[in-house]
Amino acid sequence: MSSLPVIGITLDSEEAGGYSKFPWYALRRNYCSAVDAAGALPLPLPHSLDRIAAYLERIDGLIVTGGHFDVDPVLFGDGDRHPTVKLKERRTDFEFAVTKAALARDLPVLGICGGQQLLNVVLGGTLIQHIPDEVPDALAHEQPNPRDEAGHTVTVTRGTLLHDITGADELPVNSAHHQAAKDVANGVVVNATAPDGVIEGIEDGRYGFCLGVQWHPEFHISPADAKIFEAFVRAAR
Repeated sequence: MSSLPVIGITLDSEEAGGYSKFPWYALRRNYCSAVDAAGALPLPLPHSLDRIAAYLERIDGLIVTGGHFDVDPVLFGDGDRHPTVKLKERRTDFEFAVTKAALARDLPVLGICGGQQLLNVVLGGTLIQHIPDEVPDALAHEQPNPRDEAGHTVTVTRGTLLHDITGADELPVNSAHHQAAKDVANGVVVNATAPDGVIEGIEDGRYGFCLGVQWHPEFHISPADAKIFEAFVRAAR
């Protein structure tokens, strides 16, 4: 039996309070179960900048997760910070560095929700800092119903990696974000959009597998979500 590919998954972090009186890491269980179901071993990654090279020697693919925080606008050249923006500098420093290093090695990279936003910035793009202030007649991208239900649909662009993976022109997705990709760099392709025009997916064909989705496929809202993890794991074999 061949060994299972190892998938590094970035962790969220919180300061003291709530779960522990000391700073702690966190990761929703379904990130790991989705990787496991796709046939790989999940490996959560602490935010140790001096261990990135060692991590990348041991993993076969990288998932950059979401969280209740935002990428520092300075990283995409915006000197103004919207009042809603919440930073986690240590986490962002680590995720930016490990994503950049993983791409340099052409390891498969999957960005999820906030992870897609960070991936877009690493690739040279920018972000909408607060959708309600920048998108006229925007959908409720922070959906009021539970996250394990669909919030809206997305249109998938034909001829893209995402369309090849899902085989669908339209997908139901959940939605838990107030920011989104704004401009994309040369070579980056928008592969999915919401009905209000908000970018819901990106990819970069210059790499073996470089995909970002704005929703949370680990909830398996539709069969397409499982296909995303399966394709990612295949690329990591």
